[in-house]
Amino acid sequence: MKTALITGANKGIGLEVAKQLTQKGFFVYVGSRNLESGQAAVAKLKADGLHNLEAVQLDVTDQASVDAAARVISKKTEVLDVLINNAGISGGFPQSALDATMDQFRNVYETNVFGIARVTQAFIEFLKKSPVPRIVNVSTAMASLTLAADPASSGYNYKLAVYQSSKAALNMYTINLAYELRDTLFKINMVCPGYTKTDFTNYQGTSTVQEAGARITKYALTGPDGPTGKFISEEYFPEPTSCPW
Repeated sequence: MKTALITGANKGIGLEVAKQLTQKGFFVYVGSRNLESGQAAVAKLKADGLHNLEAVQLDVTDQASVDAAARVISKKTEVLDVLINNAGISGGFPQSALDATMDQFRNVYETNVFGIARVTQAFIEFLKKSPVPRIVNVSTAMASLTLAADPASSGYNYKLAVYQSSKAALNMYTINLAYELRDTLFKINMVCPGYTKTDFTNYQGTSTVQEAGARITKYALTGPDGPTGKFISEEYFPEPTSCPW
């Protein structure tokens, strides 16, 4: 049975991806900063007839928590086939480039950038043992430098200096990671789930959580000829490359 680890999977898009991967035959480790929240999420899915899941306490901002999660999972398996770095925060509002506090920047980068690097490094040896290792880093079209700078873009007047810059940094990290592993079996991509109706967006958006989950799941399951090192935003761009950066 293939295995997957999803961070921030106790609710929203992460929980939906856990559901979809379990339906496709995976055993899924549901990473959650709060273990009780993760256990409640797993219980909900099990009540719906899905059973190959386990909650794991995993705070991406805490190295000790990430290391402990790796030890817990190592007692069950030496192999991970999929890592989905889903955990992320917005950083609150407003987010002015001039007025955002250094604490705002620090807290958001700790989760959205450092957290992804921390988790990836902790679980890379598990993934290297898979014949089909896949990493999906959850990103956003709001991280496009070109779109953000284009007065004709629908997002031009919607600026979040902290969140957008953190996701742009995540994208560059992902490109570097894919490059370093370019001669291996890894497929590593950054996927925008779309403007999704969850608590992250105050339940506003143009995509359902099921649609968003399917976009991420698709690239967790991409085949040997699938893309790697690409930004994918299917809600906004028809081809899996590629936002104009």
